[in-house]
Amino acid sequence: MATPARLQQFEAACRAHGIPVTVQRRRIFEALCDRTDHPTPEEVYAAVKDTLPGVSRTTVYRVLETLVRVGVLAKASSPGAVRRVDPRTSRHHHLVCQRCDRLVDLDDAAVPHRIRPPDLRGQGFTIADYSIYFAGLCAACQEKTAAARPPKRTVRRPARTTKRPKRTIPRARG
Repeated sequence: MATPARLQQFEAACRAHGIPVTVQRRRIFEALCDRTDHPTPEEVYAAVKDTLPGVSRTTVYRVLETLVRVGVLAKASSPGAVRRVDPRTSRHHHLVCQRCDRLVDLDDAAVPHRIRPPDLRGQGFTIADYSIYFAGLCAACQEKTAAARPPKRTVRRPARTTKRPKRTIPRARG
């Protein structure tokens, strides 16, 4: 359940952008507030379809885009991965599994949360946002990889004798 402060933040953001607080928007937002993962729009749809009879996937996608636009959700996806939403809008970084696309929040003091982006105005580019993704394999995929490897076999060869057996070549009769 969303905390009263989160709901107030949601309602204030909607009103500030002139967007009505509808039942669909509120339920979808509430469904995301308790999550610590980064669900896909399909996963959000699966979570709300029983509590919102008649809701369509299109509605869920549109509501998610609206909630990102007003700033109460964030987009979270790495290049080439499926689009996800992040209920956590404060600055943080992510770990992304290159095999299953799992996305995990990274809060590590070794990774600075504030990075001074380079000044690219001379190149005609203004940086609006940034995020850092560390790519690798999650623990579950590492286990699957290890389990899929065939065990190493030790090939036993017969011990060599010092004497080699003589080969007998049959003589041609003639």
